[in-house]
Amino acid sequence: MSRLDMLDLDSELDSESRMMRDTVRKFADDRLRPHIRDWFEDGTLPARELAQEFGKLGVLGMHLKGYGCQGATASQYALVCAEVEAVDSGLRSLVSVQGSLAMYAIWAYGSEEQKQRWLPGMAAGELIGCFGLTEPDSGSDPGSMTTRATRDGDDWILHGSKMWITNGSLADVAVVWARTDEGIRGFLVEKGMPGYTTTDVHHKISLRASVTSALSFDEVRLPAESQLPLAKGLKGPLGCLTEARFGIISGVTGAARDALESTIDYANSRTQFGRPISGFQLTQRKLAEMGVALNQAQLTARRLGELKDAGRITPAQISFGKFANVRAALEICREARSILGGSGITTEYPVLRHAVNLETVYTYEGTHEVHTLVLGQALTGQDAFR
Repeated sequence: MSRLDMLDLDSELDSESRMMRDTVRKFADDRLRPHIRDWFEDGTLPARELAQEFGKLGVLGMHLKGYGCQGATASQYALVCAEVEAVDSGLRSLVSVQGSLAMYAIWAYGSEEQKQRWLPGMAAGELIGCFGLTEPDSGSDPGSMTTRATRDGDDWILHGSKMWITNGSLADVAVVWARTDEGIRGFLVEKGMPGYTTTDVHHKISLRASVTSALSFDEVRLPAESQLPLAKGLKGPLGCLTEARFGIISGVTGAARDALESTIDYANSRTQFGRPISGFQLTQRKLAEMGVALNQAQLTARRLGELKDAGRITPAQISFGKFANVRAALEICREARSILGGSGITTEYPVLRHAVNLETVYTYEGTHEVHTLVLGQALTGQDAFR
């Protein structure tokens, strides 16, 4: 049992899950960790190259069945998310946006032809997808979106814009949600279509090792077969968000674990007043509270994985996990920074990088406030959104 696995959760893993976890951890340590500081500082990421490497590992859309996907359990996917986010939240976003948003939308709501065309290449990392729901003036209330698709014969004409889109400028295909006379519908917009342009967001101080873009649609003509036939109303995009939020719940425990582990190593080696600072009572209190919070978050992730594998998880339970675990991970990283003192503000140590990344995770795929209201509604039966 490792010092951070205070509840011996690792002993409950079956051999297949442990092997999968260890394989991804080794890849993360060998391929990702040596470069993440430079990627973060430079605001760059070799995303296409990494997507293909993730594809060879089999982690893109790994929890989906068929079409080149592994058909792994939700619990196994959760372990992978934790290992990737232990390096950086931006890297986990690359994996989860590809698999749990773009691929899942096609897998759950697409036609057989759409699935055959896109999913095998996306699972291999040869094709990249993005998910266009958020707009400059429509975030927490997706029902107020203004992007619109109108019929023109058998075709659709798409006009509008999306914002804060991970993988946007890289994507070979964008899953785009738009208002129509028939309600909210999903469409597959291919890179290079006339009128479709992307612009990357620069000057970020969070998720710098991630490509974030704005998407613009200026009377983009889409053939009828671009529409996702099974996505009708907000249930489609919200179903995708529920799928993606599950990966966040476990992923952020990886960031928190990495921050705590590096902090303990620092505290054991940093000497003040003639002794390691880890030997002082106030430092031990901080570390104890962080260790308990980490293990509680991991317990939450493990239980929600069990519920998802059993087909019994609910959107409110997903909100419970994101609400609790992102907050816990962010608090762990902030407290870890305080132990590192001045050293904690540099990228020599990962804790503040994890913290600023988690500030974004705290907001995206449902803000903390939105999940608060979801839980409030589950407890009281009263809708406080309006």
